[in-house]
Amino acid sequence: MECHVYYEGDDDPNKCTAKRLEKFDEATLYRSMGQVPYGVVLNPHAEQALSPADAEEGLGTLVALDCSWESAEAASFKMRGVHRALPFLVAANPINYGRPFRLTTVEALAAACCIFGDRERAEELLEPFRWGETFLTLNEEPLRRYSECADSSEVVAVQEEYLADEE
Repeated sequence: MECHVYYEGDDDPNKCTAKRLEKFDEATLYRSMGQVPYGVVLNPHAEQALSPADAEEGLGTLVALDCSWESAEAASFKMRGVHRALPFLVAANPINYGRPFRLTTVEALAAACCIFGDRERAEELLEPFRWGETFLTLNEEPLRRYSECADSSEVVAVQEEYLADEE
């Protein structure tokens, strides 16, 4: 699974997971949205949840946007591709540990790989981060269950169980 990131550069570069992915040759970063290749775009504003059925749509390419949560508005995601939202998952990164839906770029890419049934690729992406394995452990059950779904509607049904538990 190829990983590509539109990089806005508005976070601390020392804490930026996308920059570290680039350093370890695990992702390609772009400063121009027009350069980002077609793929499955991980977009929290998308109307449809990511499911295993989307793996074919992206032609082996995942795309993420790396920006601060404050600037992650719908307009920021004007990239070509199939836009999908990640379902309920909990962050393991030190800034947002335990917070649902507040994933770093690497957590989002790794989660998508797991949902597509490529846990090995997810582990490769997370390997440079000391909390990377924690992300997979914290989300082990939901990631497994999402990866067993046939389509987006099944993913949403599973997600609703987790959201009900959160309330």
